[in-house]
Amino acid sequence: MRKELLSNHNEIQVTDFGAGSKVLNENKRSVADIAAKAGISSKRGKLLAKTVAYFKPQTILEIGTSLGISTAYMVSGAPDAKITTLEGCPEIAGIARDNFQIFDFKQINLIVGKFEDTLPPALADQQFDLIYFDGNHQAVPTISYFEQCLKTVHEHSLFIFDDIHWTADMDKAWKHIRNHKKVSLSVDTYQWGLVFFKTGKAKEHFTLRI
Repeated sequence: MRKELLSNHNEIQVTDFGAGSKVLNENKRSVADIAAKAGISSKRGKLLAKTVAYFKPQTILEIGTSLGISTAYMVSGAPDAKITTLEGCPEIAGIARDNFQIFDFKQINLIVGKFEDTLPPALADQQFDLIYFDGNHQAVPTISYFEQCLKTVHEHSLFIFDDIHWTADMDKAWKHIRNHKKVSLSVDTYQWGLVFFKTGKAKEHFTLRI
């Protein structure tokens, strides 16, 4: 999938949403450029697949599909899991949907629209074993998505946050998240932040460099 995307130099209209309903940026970019700069790296993708394979989630939510590369890694780690993935930009979502069809990923439900509109119904009457946050990399919306997703957690839930130290703003979001009273264990890998919710355990925090 990555190879095909990197060789695709067609330009698409990219709509980048920020907090609330505001459009932060709207321009044309090539699919190859998006795949090279915004797609998950091979190293991180393999780690994501191994993480998913280890924890064996049956239900996964991804906030920020992009071109679908990270989604594909999660499928490789948990081929029997049901995956719901949210993407804000319609044209990027269209490329991802084509990829999922080409690779026959029937277990993926791709929902297109602003996260503020699509996240609440995606969470309705649903528990997710794993949620991967890779969408709006700003503190206020990240914290908002986290707090909305808390209603879905159970003893073995895992949340993974991407780019936790990307900006000072995301640093603040990560500190808020890891200190939340419902979080029992947090792991900082510098790029990712992992949080767990097992009850009856003293709060712990670990820092790893991988």
